Amino acid sequence: MWKQWLNEYPGRIAGAAAGFLLGVVYLIVGFWDMLVFAFLITVGFVLGKRVDKGEGPLLPWSKVVDWVDRLLSRQRPFR
Repeated sequence: MWKQWLNEYPGRIAGAAAGFLLGVVYLIVGFWDMLVFAFLITVGFVLGKRVDKGEGPLLPWSKVVDWVDRLLSRQRPFR
């Protein structure tokens, strides 16, 4: 019976387990800490998924460096 449920509803069971675990984390450490924790897990999952698919980094460093250079070049040191 349990194996049949696991095969038929893997997403629902995983979601219920994740909800239970996040509920326990909420009760132990608080709401905002739980949100930060869930955000970090989500970021790690998304980055890991991109690596698994071979898509490369989310933000290529060359684009980040170019953006920072453009941002800093607009600033005048003394006004």
